Amino acid sequence: RYSKTTLNGMDIPGLDPDKNTLQMDIFPTNLIDNILVSKNFTADMPADFTGGLLNVETKDFPESKFIQVSASLSYNPEMHFNSDHLAYQGGNTDFMGFDDGTRALPAKARRSNIPTPISGDSPQDVNNFIRSFNPELGASRQMSFMDFGAGFSMGNQIDLKKSTAKDGSEKSPKLGYIFSLSYKSESRSYDEVNNSEYQRFVDPSKYDMRYATIQEGEMGENSVLIGTLAGLAYKTERSKIRLTAMHLQNGESRAARFNIINDGEAIGQSGYVAESDNLEYNQRGLSNVLLNGTHLLKDKNWEIDWRISPTYSSSEDPDIRKTAFTQSAVDTLFSAGAGGNPARIWRSLQEFNLAGRLDLTKKYRMLNSDAKLKFGFSNTYKVRDYEILFFDIQFFGNQDWPNPDPSTVLNPENIFPSNTNNIYYQSGNGNPNPNAYSSNVQNTAVYFSNEFEPLPNLKTILGLRAENYVQRHTGRDQRYASGDIVNGRNLDNEKVLESLDLFPSVNLIYSLSSEQNLRAGYSRTIARPSFKELSFAQILDPISNRIFNGSLFTYGDWNGQLQQTDIDNLDLRWELFMRDGQILSASLFYKNFKNPIELVRIPEQQTSTEFQPRNVGNGTLYGFEIEANKNLGFLDPAFQYFSLSGNFTYVESQIDMTDVEFNARKNWEREGETTENTRSMAGQAPWVINLGATYNNAASGWNAGLFYNVKGSTLSIVGLGLFPDIYLEPFHSLNFSINKQLGANKRTTIDFRASNILDAKVKSVYRSYNAQDELFSLLNPGRGFSLGMSHNF
Repeated sequence: RYSKTTLNGMDIPGLDPDKNTLQMDIFPTNLIDNILVSKNFTADMPADFTGGLLNVETKDFPESKFIQVSASLSYNPEMHFNSDHLAYQGGNTDFMGFDDGTRALPAKARRSNIPTPISGDSPQDVNNFIRSFNPELGASRQMSFMDFGAGFSMGNQIDLKKSTAKDGSEKSPKLGYIFSLSYKSESRSYDEVNNSEYQRFVDPSKYDMRYATIQEGEMGENSVLIGTLAGLAYKTERSKIRLTAMHLQNGESRAARFNIINDGEAIGQSGYVAESDNLEYNQRGLSNVLLNGTHLLKDKNWEIDWRISPTYSSSEDPDIRKTAFTQSAVDTLFSAGAGGNPARIWRSLQEFNLAGRLDLTKKYRMLNSDAKLKFGFSNTYKVRDYEILFFDIQFFGNQDWPNPDPSTVLNPENIFPSNTNNIYYQSGNGNPNPNAYSSNVQNTAVYFSNEFEPLPNLKTILGLRAENYVQRHTGRDQRYASGDIVNGRNLDNEKVLESLDLFPSVNLIYSLSSEQNLRAGYSRTIARPSFKELSFAQILDPISNRIFNGSLFTYGDWNGQLQQTDIDNLDLRWELFMRDGQILSASLFYKNFKNPIELVRIPEQQTSTEFQPRNVGNGTLYGFEIEANKNLGFLDPAFQYFSLSGNFTYVESQIDMTDVEFNARKNWEREGETTENTRSMAGQAPWVINLGATYNNAASGWNAGLFYNVKGSTLSIVGLGLFPDIYLEPFHSLNFSINKQLGANKRTTIDFRASNILDAKVKSVYRSYNAQDELFSLLNPGRGFSLGMSHNF
C-alpha cells in the first residue's frame, strides 16, 4: 500500500528511474534516525499519493562517536557452487557495477549509413566495422560463488567553541558527520525459467487455452551494488544546516538459454522451433545531494525549514545480445520470420531532477489550545533523455551452419567478405529515431495546513495543496520516422499533460483516552503517468521477448491520450497504544479512482506480445485492515521477551469497464460464460497477510524473528479479446533471522538469516473461464541462508 518512498523528506527516484523506491539495506541501521509511515495524506506531502508514504530520515548528529565494520556471506544451495551457472565474459570493472567499455557501441555505428556490402564502403571497411563489435554471442558455463557483502560506517558530533549566554548557561555549536560505504555481490542461477504466451480458441465451446509460444530454459545473474553516503551538519541553539550526499551504483550481468516452441496453428503465429542465447548487462547509477536548513526564530514560535536536492540518475543497457537458431527437419539456421536473426540493442537513459521546498511553521493559541499553522512552497524540475539503438545480423548470400553454436557465429570465416555466410550488420534505427525521446516536467506547488482543537480532545488538521503540473515531450512515432509526415506524429517539446489541481485534506483525531485514538480522514490525491508511460517508446524485454509500448501510440480502440488519475480517499481508524510499542488498530478505507492507469495487452498486435498503459474505466476500492503488535508477557513472565505482530488487509476493488473492453470480452465469451461490465482493479491484491513472531532479550543480546507474508492472486495485466487476463499468484514468503551480541560491551554482532524457507516460486498465469491456468512467467528464487558479522569500535 506504500506507493512512494522519500529520503529526508525529498522525492528521489530509485535505482530504476521509473520507480520511486529505494533498497533499504543500503543504509546501515545506525545511520537511520527515523522511518515514518504515513497512511493519510496531508497538504505538506506530494499529491502523487495513492496508498501511503514511507520517509527515511538519516542521522545528522550521532549520539556518540562510532566506527562500525560488517561482513556477510549468503548461501543458496540451489544456486551457489553450481558449475552449470550461465554467464559470459564481461569487462574488468564489472565488479564495481559499471562497464569499462567492453560493451561500448562502436563509433561508426552512429552513422546514418553504416558500412554494409551495398553502402559504398570497401569490403575491408565492412569487415573492420563488423569486427569492432564484441564477438561473444553465446552463453558459457562457469562456477557460481556465494553472495557476500561488506560495510563500513562512522560518525560523531564535535563540540565547537563554547560561549556563555546572558543567563549564564554555556552553549556550544556542534558539528556532526556521518559516512558509510557498502558493497554487495550476488549470484543467482535459475534452472526453471518460463515465459509463455497463450490464446483463447476462436471456437467458444473450447474452454482450455492454446499456446502460441512456450519459452523454457535457464538463466544466470551476477549483480553488484555499491552504496556510499556522507554528511556534514552544523547546529547552533536555533539553527541546523546539513549537507548530505549519496551515490548508488548497480551493475547486473545476465545470461540465459531458452528452448522456444511456436505453434503455427495459433492466430498470428508462424510456427517454429528455436534455441536462443541471451546476453545482457544493465548498469544504473544514482547521485543525490541534499542541502537542508532548519531555523527557529527568536520568539521560538516560528520555524523555517528549506531543502534543495539535485539528483542525477542513469540506466544503461550496453550491448544486449540475442542469438536464436531456428531448427527445422532439414536444417538449422537463422530465420527472420521465426526465431529471428541475431540482434543487438543499446539502451540509454539519463535523468536529472532538481527539487526545492520551503516550509514555514507558526505555533500559536486558538480556542484556548495550542495550534500550528504550516504553509510552504515547492518546485520540482525533471528532464529525461532516452534512446534505443538496434542492429541485427544479415547474410549476403546463403547460410551454412554445420555446427550451429552462438559462440562461433562471429568467427572470422563467417564475416563478409567470406566464402560462407557473409555476415554484415544492418541498422534498425530510423533518422529521426522513433525510439529516442526527451521529456521534462515542471511541478510547482503551494500549500497551507492548520492544526488546532475546535473541541476538547479533537485534533483537526485542515489543509489545501495546489499543484501546477506541466509535462512536455519531444519524440515521434514509427510512421513519422519512416517519412510519413502527414499521418505520423512528431512532438517538439510539446505539452502532453498540463493541469492545475487542488488537493484538499481533512484529518480528525479524537482522543478517546490517553491510550486510544479515533482517526478519520478525507483527501484528494493524484497518480500521474511516468515519462516512459507518456511516450512513443517501444521497449523490448530480450528475455521474455515482450514489448512495452508508450501510451502515445494510437490504435483503433485507443486515442493515445493518457490522462492522470484523480483519487478521492476516505479513512477511518481506531487505535489502542500500549507500553513498549504495542498497538492494536482497526481501519476502514475507501478510494474512488477517475481514469485509473493499467497495463493492457494490445489486441491488434497478434504476431508479437505487446502491452500498453491506458486509462480504463473509473474504479472504486474499499476494505478494512486489522493490525496488532502484542508482547506475550501477560500470559506468564517467562514469555516477556516474546512478541507477536501482524496485519490483515481485505480489499474489494472494482473497475467499470469501457465499452471497448466490455465488447471485446463479450465477443470472446465461452459457452455458459456471462460477462459482467465490471472487474477487479489491476495491481490490487484482494487480501494481504503479514505475520511476525519475535524474541528480544536486550540483557542477553539475543534477537530472533520469524516473518511471513503473502497476498492473494492479483490481476496484473488486462487481457482483451483473444488474450486472457494475467494474474500474479500468491508468493508465500517465510523468512527467519537471529542475531547475538557478543562481549561485555556487546560491540560485536553475529547475524544468521534464512530466506524463502518454503521455497516459493514467483509465478504469473493466464486465466480464462472454465480453463486450466497456464503459465505466463515462472521464476524459482530458491532458499537462501546468510551469515553476517559486524563490530562497533
